[in-house]
Amino acid sequence: MHILFTRPLDDSKDLILKFNDLGHKVSYMPVVEIQRIEHENINFKDYKALIFTSANSLKFLNTREVDKNIYCFCVGIATEKKALSLGFQNIITADGNVRNLKEIILRNFNSSDGKILYISGEIISKDLDKELKSLGYDVKRIVNYSAKPIKNIDEKFLEDLKNNIPDIVYIYSQNSALSFLNLMKNYNSTDLWMNTNLMCMSEKISSVLNNIKWKKIFIFNAGEEEYLLYKI
Repeated sequence: MHILFTRPLDDSKDLILKFNDLGHKVSYMPVVEIQRIEHENINFKDYKALIFTSANSLKFLNTREVDKNIYCFCVGIATEKKALSLGFQNIITADGNVRNLKEIILRNFNSSDGKILYISGEIISKDLDKELKSLGYDVKRIVNYSAKPIKNIDEKFLEDLKNNIPDIVYIYSQNSALSFLNLMKNYNSTDLWMNTNLMCMSEKISSVLNNIKWKKIFIFNAGEEEYLLYKI
């Protein structure tokens, strides 16, 4: 199969190598660029737990002064892997969506256990901090990165893509979905995807791309990319 990944390379390279090894043709077209956002200094000693809903929030965080045994709640496997690489020991991981992450936090951390620091991107799909606050938790959210849309596609790459339309496209966020849609509109390419399966991490993300006709739309959690191949 021909598979198109749209995440930044740091987030895609492991899957690209894996799918290549499985014998698939893999194309790579990032639709957003991740950029650091400067933020206030953090006194990590004030917090008893950390929340990460993206590996990027860990990538742009200075963790040298963090107690690596602190509770570390991660949204999915990719975020967990990044946390492990930075030395975190007490990691509790959801299955790829914020709704489940909230339930895991509620089961493993009481509102009386102390303050929680939530590190995230500029745009989030769910106001996790506000929902936890409504339940009595003391949560502070700090934004340390943004996802900027990429506005241009290499003309040769686009021509090659038109000559060999992917069987599958993976879209991981609303930002990515909106950027993908705008790119396709700008390059008059919204009608190319009728035989392509769209893979999105939520119905909210897929709804952004409803103006494009797809063969089928599948909802998945991070870590299920290979499994989805067997559903096509």
